[in-house]
Amino acid sequence: MGGRLSTFIDLFCGIGGFRIALERHGLKCVFSSDIDKPARATYKANHGEEPAGDITKTPSQDIPPHDVLCAGFPCQSFSISGKRKGFDESRGTLFMEVDRIARDLQPPVLFLENVNHFEKHDDGKTMEQVLSLLDGAGYDVFHEVLNSGEFGAATVRKRIFIVGTLKSLNIKKIDWPHPGRIPGTVRQHLRPDLDVSGLVIKREDIRISDFEGSLFGGSDDPDGRSGALTPVRVGKMNYGGQGDRIYSIDGPAITFSAGGGGNGAKTGAYLMDDGTVRKLHPLEAASIMTFPKAFVFPCSQHQSFKQIGNSVVVDVVAEVFGAIRKAVEAA
Repeated sequence: MGGRLSTFIDLFCGIGGFRIALERHGLKCVFSSDIDKPARATYKANHGEEPAGDITKTPSQDIPPHDVLCAGFPCQSFSISGKRKGFDESRGTLFMEVDRIARDLQPPVLFLENVNHFEKHDDGKTMEQVLSLLDGAGYDVFHEVLNSGEFGAATVRKRIFIVGTLKSLNIKKIDWPHPGRIPGTVRQHLRPDLDVSGLVIKREDIRISDFEGSLFGGSDDPDGRSGALTPVRVGKMNYGGQGDRIYSIDGPAITFSAGGGGNGAKTGAYLMDDGTVRKLHPLEAASIMTFPKAFVFPCSQHQSFKQIGNSVVVDVVAEVFGAIRKAVEAA
């Protein structure tokens, strides 16, 4: 029989997106860890405790018993925009820490997240290795790629979720949520109370053109959503590369990233109603990622953008966990 899930650990926790999502379900975090010092400072400012540091230096016996192991394990090694070295690169092998803790402590549920390209990396061999390792650790494994826009978020961030359940639970499937909602818009998350003057992009080669694609009704829709399923490009600057494209605020945001260059690096550049073009403020970007309005960043904008790019869309994680919980409690 299944049981009640009440505790979790937060590995590679970043700024705590997983924590916010699972706390919505009433679970308690009993351990968190991240190697990045600025991220730990942001985590502490919002959650009241500083995570442990390098997980590779934390023995399994020092981690409290828990029901759910959460890990948005580092994705740079598997990203389509990176070098894609996978397990041949040290960041990729950090998955082995998840495997170690799972084998040693046997939590009923593993709840993992990575870039959507993960399942195709190295012609599927990386995913195959992960599945084999988790199977050997005693877990049935399920996975699904989900798009945050389908959950109503104002960004079309695609991510793969990997769920492991102990074989003794005998869970045969996860009813993955596919709500089919319309993505929100950047406009919904703009903050007139913030100083965004330093985010305005001033260049002589900014070129605004007609919308590339339909906004399906524009910003006058009663629910404030455009219906655009992808970011709507309305212009460009410089040579129009990925970081130099300009988007409408009446469509969803781009997929935020921790790296990348260009004038709109990390958040994208957007055409405002007053004709200016600017990047998003970290708090606007966090709102788009469905973090609570009270969330704060005690660090530089550079670090804030990096932390957001490495994070998760909280609402999606919360809804996926609801499906996991239902499967476990029904087992």
